[in-house]
Amino acid sequence: MQKILLLEDDTILAETLCELLKSEGFEVVHSANGEEAMEMSYMQHFDLLLFDVNVAYINGFELLKSLRKSGEITPAIFITALTDIDSLSYGFSVGADDYIKKPFDFDELLVRIHALLRKSYKTYENELLLDNFRFSIAKEELYKNDEFVPLAPLELKITKLFFQNLNKTLPKESILEYLAEGREASEGALRVHINKLRKIGLPIETIKGIGYRLGKT
Repeated sequence: MQKILLLEDDTILAETLCELLKSEGFEVVHSANGEEAMEMSYMQHFDLLLFDVNVAYINGFELLKSLRKSGEITPAIFITALTDIDSLSYGFSVGADDYIKKPFDFDELLVRIHALLRKSYKTYENELLLDNFRFSIAKEELYKNDEFVPLAPLELKITKLFFQNLNKTLPKESILEYLAEGREASEGALRVHINKLRKIGLPIETIKGIGYRLGKT
């Protein structure tokens, strides 16, 4: 399940967005102020950031600017009543991937969200193919020979990370940090999960002294 961090201080709009996004299969973490949203972003991994701008403590622009400086690359959309070109320009300059002006059509927002999530997998398709495997981006499900492959939560997270970085070597430290979300993650546990994924046939290669790579065999 893909996870969205929603920063919105309008209670009614926030409740509506949470309900809409959950009905679309997303997990939503809501914050009403920028300080709390920053804490959430450090404690958990998110697939998308959905930020209002004019919120308490740290506004959406400055929050995203700070996150980008720290190395955060999660796709981000600003939802704001600010419509002037200077605000639009500044929003993109601090690292926004998209910008939608209030009031907006909820269907349009969903279209933009799904488009950005596909781009995070470096594709414009809805699925990624590897040998006899198929990974559905929207559903976050793995299929082998068109048969659904059930995965434990951590194994799904690892699979998702590999498909976002097909044919790229991922350092063990990066994988462990991604899995930890504020908790301690062990290299031994990672090896166990990798071996389970290999048993179902995923061609995961060990790159000695560095990490792992998922790619075509």
